[in-house]
Amino acid sequence: MVSSPAALEEHFDGDTLDRAVWLPHYLPHWSSRAESAATWSLQDDGLHLSIPVEQPRWCAGLHEEPLRVSCIQSGSFAGPEGSTVGQLPFQDGLVVREEQPTFWGYTPHFGHVEVRMRGDISARSMFAFWMSGIEDDPARSGEICVAEIFGETVGDGSADVGTGTRRFRDPTLAGEFSAIPLPIDVAEFHTYGVDWRPGSTDITVDGEVVRHVDEAPDYPMQLFIGVFDFPAKASDDQKVRIPEMVIAHVQGHPLD
Repeated sequence: MVSSPAALEEHFDGDTLDRAVWLPHYLPHWSSRAESAATWSLQDDGLHLSIPVEQPRWCAGLHEEPLRVSCIQSGSFAGPEGSTVGQLPFQDGLVVREEQPTFWGYTPHFGHVEVRMRGDISARSMFAFWMSGIEDDPARSGEICVAEIFGETVGDGSADVGTGTRRFRDPTLAGEFSAIPLPIDVAEFHTYGVDWRPGSTDITVDGEVVRHVDEAPDYPMQLFIGVFDFPAKASDDQKVRIPEMVIAHVQGHPLD
């Protein structure tokens, strides 16, 4: 049985990350706790996630595209070591490499969820906030992408923000996703949110609806908030830049 708080008010103003809500590892079942650990710190303006030069690649030798990531997630579910059961499989035939305890920190089923965040990224990095089905059943795997921002799309006071739904293994969803050009500076704080109702998904930026989708996953979902680096996109003359995102707050509550 999935059980988590109905509402969340997180301002990252404590002395440490609340481990009752957040797991600072990205899909550790396909890797390990040690190899999937986020680089994070709590500062006056919120939770900082970064990818320093020395941070190792995630699932090296297994994930086809070289990838480094610092991410927090509000749930975790997978089978025992050697099992093929696990959230967000990125290729066929994956097996669990390190067993993880089942964890439901915050897994809403409909409601309003928002993240206030900013990112310092380059053409080889991105930052994102999305919600994914908990996958206690493989069909409960749909996604609501609230904001996915690649540095290569960031201009002077504008950026393409990926939003929408993704089907994955959910036969009830069609999936409607694309990047929307928006006149915002993503290096400054903005609030990215979703009003998620039965059969309807409204994605907002600073309170304004930027995408409406006439479908919605109908099961509990968990939050992922992270910054990603793609080493293969680096150019020879590009100075190494440490990708970083800052999360000022995460809020969630049921809708009337």
